[in-house]
Amino acid sequence: MGPHPHGWWILLHLVLFVFWLGGDLGVFYSSRFVIDPQRTPPARATALAIMSGLDLGPKICLILFLPSGFTLMALDPHGARLFGIALFPWWLIALVWVFAAAWLGLAITAHRTHGRIVVVHRTDLTIRYVLVAALTVTGCYTVLAHDPFGVTTNPRWLGGKILLYTAALAAGLGIRKTLRPFGPAFGKLQTEGSSPEVEHALRRSVNGCLPYVWVIWGSVLAAAALGVLKPGANL
Repeated sequence: MGPHPHGWWILLHLVLFVFWLGGDLGVFYSSRFVIDPQRTPPARATALAIMSGLDLGPKICLILFLPSGFTLMALDPHGARLFGIALFPWWLIALVWVFAAAWLGLAITAHRTHGRIVVVHRTDLTIRYVLVAALTVTGCYTVLAHDPFGVTTNPRWLGGKILLYTAALAAGLGIRKTLRPFGPAFGKLQTEGSSPEVEHALRRSVNGCLPYVWVIWGSVLAAAALGVLKPGANL
């Protein structure tokens, strides 16, 4: 008899974790070349293209983490039935995947067009803000309630994982806000060359993202630890 589907979904979740964190490390490393004033503007433009290409991977992983996580919550790990929790019927999981697919399409389009399609850019941002609010409430309830949603296995670890995912999502919004001056400054670098003002704006934008980057890395690692160890769970 073949392996239960629960194992394959765990594998997908782990693959998303690896590519999310690994892609983010690549983005961070290439950003050092983008803001290096010793390199020529064309070389820095090449580094920016590499950084942008690498950044798409973590964006995809962040979005797919949501439906894959919901699927893992719905599956019965003991194999008695495919969907073991009445709170998450198959049709709800299907709806979550449809939502994630639509959001993924928006995010990829916004990434490739650099936000120039206003309605796509704003819809993507709106989804992220709504999810931050909704998941914060859900995570806090799961951590604080005695038997959240009627679940009796002490899923506080899951509430923590939801809150960590929310922190990573919110940190991504912080990065976007911090990087707003980057585009005009980099455009000026390419057209007019380097200057102290341009270099300062580039460094301030990129280095200002570092606290948010550390939040993302810490949140992703901690969420992975909670998912593997499930502290306090009565399974």
